[in-house]
Order: sequence, then C-alpha cells, then structure tokens
Amino acid sequence: MIKFIVTDVDGTLLNDQHEIHPDFWKMEEELSAKGIQFSIASGRQFYNLESKFERIKHRTMFFAENGTYVSFKGKELYVNPIEKDAAVNFIEMGRKLEDTYVVLCGKDSAYIETSDKKFIDHISQFYERLKVVEDLTQVDDTYLKVTYCNFNGVEDNTYPHFVDYTDRFKVAIAAKIFIDITALNANKGNAIKGIQKEMNFTEEETLVFGDYLNDLEMMKVSAHSYAMKNAHPEVKEASKFITSHDNNEHGVLRTISDLGLASFS
Repeated sequence: MIKFIVTDVDGTLLNDQHEIHPDFWKMEEELSAKGIQFSIASGRQFYNLESKFERIKHRTMFFAENGTYVSFKGKELYVNPIEKDAAVNFIEMGRKLEDTYVVLCGKDSAYIETSDKKFIDHISQFYERLKVVEDLTQVDDTYLKVTYCNFNGVEDNTYPHFVDYTDRFKVAIAAKIFIDITALNANKGNAIKGIQKEMNFTEEETLVFGDYLNDLEMMKVSAHSYAMKNAHPEVKEASKFITSHDNNEHGVLRTISDLGLASFS
C-alpha cells in the first residue's frame, strides 16, 4: 500500500509553462484524506515551493534545494550544507566560465552577483527570496548549494569543468541549463531515506516521480519509481517504471489515478 508520494516539480509535476494542473488540488486532498503523505522534492528554493504550494503547505513535506533542506508543517527537519570554503572555490570557478551565471543558494535566501535582466527574469520563477550582492564569497548564510546556469546547455558546456570534483561533491545536472553542486551525500534520495526511517515508511510504501539527473537517487529508494515519459535517458534506465504520459500530459496525475490512489478526470 502506498503511504508516501514524492514528486519532482519542473519537468515532472508541472508542465513546460511551470503550471500546476487545476485538478491537482482535488487529487492531493483525496490523497491526504486517505492518509497518504504527499511530498515535493525539487532543486527549487524552499520559500519558492512553499509559495507555489501555499494552499497545502500546512501538510506537505518539502525536500528543497535537491534534498539539502527538508521542512514539514513549518518545522525544519533536515539541513545538509556544503562547506563554505568549498562553496567559495566553486563560486570563483564559476566566475571564470564563459556564458555562466552563478547562484549561491543559502538557507535564508539565494544570492547572485549580476543584474542581467534575462537571467534574473528566468531564475526568479525558482527563487522566492533572491538578493543581488557585490561578492558571493562574503555572504553570511548557511550555504546549501552552488548552482550554475548556462543558457547554451550545461551538460556539454559546464559539467566537464567539474568532473574532477565528483568524488568529493555531488555534481548534479538539474535541468538543461542548470548544474547544482552540494555536499557529496546531499541528494533527494538520501533525504528521502532519512525521512523513510524517521516516519516508518518503507520502500514498498513509497512512490516517486522524476525526470532529470538530480532525481537519479530518488529512483533507488522506492519500489514504485517512475521516470517521466519526457525524462533523461539515465533516469529512465534507473527507474522501475516509465509514465505513459509526459509532464505536459499530466503524467504524474494520470499515473496516480491509474494506480487507484486518487481520481483524475
């Protein structure tokens, strides 16, 4: 019996316009009435997720910033920061990369050094709290992750610069234009495992959905792991199942409905 549902957001629960299907709210209410814990796992900032899911934030579990920050019912459950010295090194590396923007993701806010309008307009949809500062390395906050944005694509243009760090840090391609660097053991899968243990959810009772490489570890902690139809090939290979519909066809809602957990018209 499914008791714990965890879904990624962008490219998974949301369509390509980053919209929530209107029927989602009714479905989540049905799941809650059945005692099923619905949860969000995203590379997005906690405050952004809390705002986007305002209507259900009082009962939703949030795995934010790729699992480095977990909150439930207004209570901080888990924080897995990256060491400041390491983050400073990655910030300085990012400054030297062509066509690359650096975001420092802290517990209290996200920080950038640029006022580039195109960049700010794009990332503002993922960060509720975003501050422009003169020097990222001087930010006083708990550092959760360092994110790089390259509109030309990160898999070929950015990731190669950080391959040598993958034995010491988690370097996750979070989307076509984003790479996230966190502590080595910081990922959505490990965060979910910790909550499973704390709340007595088994892998058999856990259902997960994801689409990109920062969702890989999630696929390993659930007996019911679904890669989206539109997922990255490596995520599909790591999952046990693939949805029959993509994110623009509301694949998460349709799969939950097909499994008989809640209704979707």
